[in-house]
Amino acid sequence: MWCSACNKETDREKCELCGQKTREDIPCDVFWCADCLTPIIHNPKTSSPLICPLCNSEIKYLGSDLRPVFPEERLLIEVLQNKPLQYINKTVWACDNRYYIDGKSKPITISKFEEADTEEIICSLELHKQKNSDKVFRDSVSRFVKANKARYSQITNEAMEFIQVQAYDYPEENIVISFSGGKDSTVVADLTIRALGNPSLVHVFGNTTLEFPSTIDYVLRYRNSNPTSIFKTAINNEQNFYDVAEDIGPPARMMRWCCSMFKTGPISRVFNGLYRNQSILTFYGIRKCESVSRGKYNRVEDAAESVKIQKQKVASPIFYWKDIEVWLYIFSRDLDFNEAYMLGYDRVGCWCCPNNNPRAQFLSSVYMPTQSKEWREFLVKFATRIGKPDPDVYVDTGKWKARQGGNGLEAAKSVKLKYSTCATEDQAIVLSLSKPYSKELESYFSPIGKLAPELGRTLVGETVIVDVSSNMPMLSIQPFHQDGYEHAIKIKALDSSKTADIFRMAKYQITKYNACRQCLKCEALCKYSAISIVGGEYLIDANKCRHCRQCVTDKYLEGGCLMRKYLRTKEAN
Repeated sequence: MWCSACNKETDREKCELCGQKTREDIPCDVFWCADCLTPIIHNPKTSSPLICPLCNSEIKYLGSDLRPVFPEERLLIEVLQNKPLQYINKTVWACDNRYYIDGKSKPITISKFEEADTEEIICSLELHKQKNSDKVFRDSVSRFVKANKARYSQITNEAMEFIQVQAYDYPEENIVISFSGGKDSTVVADLTIRALGNPSLVHVFGNTTLEFPSTIDYVLRYRNSNPTSIFKTAINNEQNFYDVAEDIGPPARMMRWCCSMFKTGPISRVFNGLYRNQSILTFYGIRKCESVSRGKYNRVEDAAESVKIQKQKVASPIFYWKDIEVWLYIFSRDLDFNEAYMLGYDRVGCWCCPNNNPRAQFLSSVYMPTQSKEWREFLVKFATRIGKPDPDVYVDTGKWKARQGGNGLEAAKSVKLKYSTCATEDQAIVLSLSKPYSKELESYFSPIGKLAPELGRTLVGETVIVDVSSNMPMLSIQPFHQDGYEHAIKIKALDSSKTADIFRMAKYQITKYNACRQCLKCEALCKYSAISIVGGEYLIDANKCRHCRQCVTDKYLEGGCLMRKYLRTKEAN
């Protein structure tokens, strides 16, 4: 444990000096032993001497983090500089695009990746790969593991204790390992199995259909190596990524609809199938240092607004670990891992993710040339369709990643709510529908209150919705016919004290009805499994709905529908 106020290690939950609650993140930086040619993970806040544990030589600060450079990536960097096999007898580590050759800094600029002729690179790699060797790399890893034994024990013991504490109140069948096929989830899986002494824990792998080929290969190897584990694959077989991207545009940094549709949604369905309404504990491989957004997370999350899939508590055993500590664990345990890291990827997920950096895009153009070419052609066609003056530049400079809203897309019309006040009744509005009024639409109002069609006027097809706590009428809905509207619904507020809130929630549900692309966000959001997409229809089971209203509240679902966020334009309401 660590007191950030006193910069002091302690074995207590509260610091004995200042009384502040301690944290599990023990600061570390990376130092370098020039004699052993190996990185040393050292706590800069302690007074321990800056010497190498192997040779007692003085060590010097290198950086805040580091990752190993495997022989495959080393050869690529050499070829990129027109110096094949130049570093074959040297140790090579890296942090982002800065490489360390025997401890000496060698930055590779982003422009080097962007300007490279990938076809020449591919040919050169093929020419020299037979002469490539991993001997120096293996010796380097061996020294690294020996020199950092104390750090390995420290972080491993803390993580396993954390797992045991978090799992204490859960039956082991309700404990899930979120397995992505990346290095972090690999470490978390191994830690969790060791900490709980149970190799038969449930693993859930979310196959987004955009995984690296090496991820699929590794997941298969992992399953074969862990035959007693309960391994579930969550996949959306009902949607095609390119078809959806054609309709609503490719995902962007602030508009990653793919996560809900192809990952959290399908995983939520697996959870519903396994656990129904039971509470579960999920161990994730999330780490604080991965990104600014993840740095805002807590190590343990269970609040409705903090977890993407309801009914679960999320715990992150390696939340405070850095890259070098993850690799220290993998090498110390001699774990199998995703081969994409050997090629130079520092993260694996969707290979065409808009969050990928230029180096990752370059790697994909080298190792996945066919897929990369297809994706670029799609992006250029999309840019042309939405009226960009220079589509190639728009794509190649990465501007497509920053796009927001549905500008230029036909689909954007579905989130533009056309409505007006009713001329014949007070406290009533008329909203345009993209398709005829239906019983399916009436079910959309179940989260707001209890449907009571018997209280409505039969001749006009009116249904009344009553407040579940007071049983008093809140609003009424009915099909409506008016000039200027092909299909329409009239919504009347029957509780004048809540008119604004009623109309807001009603508009959210009409937006869903008009714009739903079956993104599965609502399914994942509902902790009572009341919402489902069946046969292309959005359904709410009134018998399961508890009227918590999370699906019609901005705090949990902005604008009431994910498509509103992704397709909204300046003209949209």
